[in-house]
Amino acid sequence: QEDEYRMEAGGMLGGSFYMGDANTSVPFKNLQFAGGAMARYILNPHMALKANLTMARISGNTEDFDNKYPGGQQVSFKRNLFDLGAQFEYNFWGYGISPEYKGNRKFTPYILGGMGFTFAPAPAKGIFTVNYPIGIGVKYKITKRLNIGCEMTMRFSLSDNLDVTSKNGLILSDPYNIKGMGIKNKDSYSFTTIFVTYDLFPKCKTCNNL
Repeated sequence: QEDEYRMEAGGMLGGSFYMGDANTSVPFKNLQFAGGAMARYILNPHMALKANLTMARISGNTEDFDNKYPGGQQVSFKRNLFDLGAQFEYNFWGYGISPEYKGNRKFTPYILGGMGFTFAPAPAKGIFTVNYPIGIGVKYKITKRLNIGCEMTMRFSLSDNLDVTSKNGLILSDPYNIKGMGIKNKDSYSFTTIFVTYDLFPKCKTCNNL
């Protein structure tokens, strides 16, 4: 009988990109660094709750835009941000190597969704906002306690100021001085990472000796 574990913990490393007024439609444009820590609480072979703390860099520019801003102004920016979040994961196949559950596999794709917080310190304007991540991933159990995987998430923030890093010139949060409403006018960013985690805290077993 194989041991089962309550949690996984580890780290992730990869890239990040931004979508907003300085990049409206091109995934992976101006790709930057992302890395951090993560932990999963394993509910069962199909479900888990995950927490993450990620530091990333985002950037954008308007130099190759067909659309022209007032006065022909151009903007480029770079800034760091920190993401603290929690997500619910659903594995399409039962994940694990324990023979107690039929159909468990060492490999599974999964989907996730949740809620988080974004903090982007100055320049110009420090931002603290809520974000809503959705994503997909795959995970593989290398050994009884070691896991590796790849995950891509899109994080939809409630702020339109992630690309505001200057007090002067064109301000991307309102370039035409026309206030917008709704999530479509907000900034978002994405993480694509490779992660490695280690299983922790074995579950207690109940043994009945006859």
